[in-house]
Amino acid sequence: MLPAISLAYERAESDIMLRPPRNPRKDKLVTRKLYFLAYGHIGLIEAMGGFFVYFAIMAEHGFMPMQLFGLRERWDSESVNDLLDYYGQEWTYQNRKELEYTCYTAFMISVVVTQWLDLVVCKTRSNSIFKQGMGNMVLNISLVVETVVACMLSYLPNMSYLKFYPILFRWWCYSLPFALLIFAFDEFRKWRIRKYPQGWYRKETYY
Repeated sequence: MLPAISLAYERAESDIMLRPPRNPRKDKLVTRKLYFLAYGHIGLIEAMGGFFVYFAIMAEHGFMPMQLFGLRERWDSESVNDLLDYYGQEWTYQNRKELEYTCYTAFMISVVVTQWLDLVVCKTRSNSIFKQGMGNMVLNISLVVETVVACMLSYLPNMSYLKFYPILFRWWCYSLPFALLIFAFDEFRKWRIRKYPQGWYRKETYY
């Protein structure tokens, strides 16, 4: 919640006085365009990042993506303690569950990593972040707090009771390309909005 609240402390964009006032009768705060951008673009990239990390960790431990489909019944069976992976290694029920919850933790970390740049792109509606800058210290601190909380959930002792497990540093990095894609896509979108005020990007993605 802190990163979302921090946007209230963002300074106004340079073109704020050039925009017409919002009509409260027809200009809603949550619109089809906002849904389209949040879930059809940015949310989709975040989901791709999370699933990529999940499948990558599973594959590193011998469970290839196609092998996972239809595996749930045997995976969750406490009586199965010799489940074979792609390399012929046997997995006990306890080992499988530790791997599963590690993947869940990594998926959460992936969301945090992609949210770093998702928060940054939400600072402006049309201006480039390079023009807007990173002067919002509440936002900057919220990014640190969000990351610290994620690290606490993953690395503090006894977090396994909450089904959080430590993840390797490289698994954090798996999400970075998706976070950078969010940033690059939104910078391109805002550039198109500024360059072509009557174009498709303004009509369909400017909320």
